Amino acid sequence: MLAQVRTYSLYGLEAVPVTVEVDVSAGMPSYTVVGLPDKAVEESRERVRAALKNAGLPYPQGRVVVNLAPAEQRKEGSHYDLPIALGLLCAQGVVPQASLEGVAAAGEVGLDGELRPVPGAVNLALGALAEGFRLLMPAASAREAALIEGVEVYGPQSLRQVVEFLTGERPLEPTPPPDAVESLEAVPDLLDVKGQAKAKRALEIAAAGGHHLLMVGTPGSGKTMLAKRMPGLLPPLGREEALEVTRIHSAAGKLVGGGLIRTPPYRAPHATISDVGLIGGGSVPKPGEISLAHRGVLFMDEFPEFSRDALEVLRQPLEDAVVTVSRARASFTFPARFLLLAAMNPCPCEVQSAQTGNAPLPEPHPCPGAPSPPLQAPVPPPASLPG
Repeated sequence: MLAQVRTYSLYGLEAVPVTVEVDVSAGMPSYTVVGLPDKAVEESRERVRAALKNAGLPYPQGRVVVNLAPAEQRKEGSHYDLPIALGLLCAQGVVPQASLEGVAAAGEVGLDGELRPVPGAVNLALGALAEGFRLLMPAASAREAALIEGVEVYGPQSLRQVVEFLTGERPLEPTPPPDAVESLEAVPDLLDVKGQAKAKRALEIAAAGGHHLLMVGTPGSGKTMLAKRMPGLLPPLGREEALEVTRIHSAAGKLVGGGLIRTPPYRAPHATISDVGLIGGGSVPKPGEISLAHRGVLFMDEFPEFSRDALEVLRQPLEDAVVTVSRARASFTFPARFLLLAAMNPCPCEVQSAQTGNAPLPEPHPCPGAPSPPLQAPVPPPASLPG
């Protein structure tokens, strides 16, 4: 018997419709997944088998073929567990196919039948809204997906509750949007900083005009402390801006609490970060640090310690406010409108001259790591003229 369940695959920030087709037929027991699945999707066989058994639901004993259509697109993630489990139950007649009409499902199942949250719930809800589908997700993810107005999101706790809801044995109420979570987070403020009048004035000008800023000072002078207070100078995000930022953090699996992000984000990657970690990447690219800092602040401490490749990739996002990651199958565009704060220590020679009161050494000076001046052949003395 053939069963079909709608779900979505996350490509960048977009949710692409995917139909999970499950066919159960007589024959030697086997389980095959086709449609370019990754390792997490292939391992769904063991998770779904144990979940159905421990939830008291039947598992087919014949030949099982699971197709993820369209077959030419790469599928990755554990959120295919729930639609595959529903397809197996529907193919056995436990869940009627009519109850799955107009319903999309996404979620990871545990071995005990409990549903676990998955990343990208906001983006998956946007996909369901575009098709006019209702959405079944784990309770933790349903609260996040309910941020999207116009889509009915149901958050069951277990696989057994999903079956009882689809068969009409147990009703479920749609998950309400988490309005109470939209309160602004507490951020550090410049009121805590004593002195540093010039530095604080520079931060205020940069925040007001959207200017990037480089801070140069000795270790312990307060560069990082001041940078952490920059988001407090920026205005709270509007509804559309907050939804845009929330989509990015949801796709990256960084959304905590399930509510809209109303405070400008603050990201401070380590100097050892790669260019892929900075701009985003992967087989199916995920947002990088510059996209996670969209509408907020990207702080790069020890600026000269970053690799040359990581610094070079900042040029195009700083100019265009977007970053495009190209792969063989497709190109993905992520927003990247951020305010860049950089900090570095001064030249050791300048520090030494400031401490001793001497004038700065003439260029080029022997700084550690600085290239040595080119060697020049000695100029011979002029030849004396005969008397």
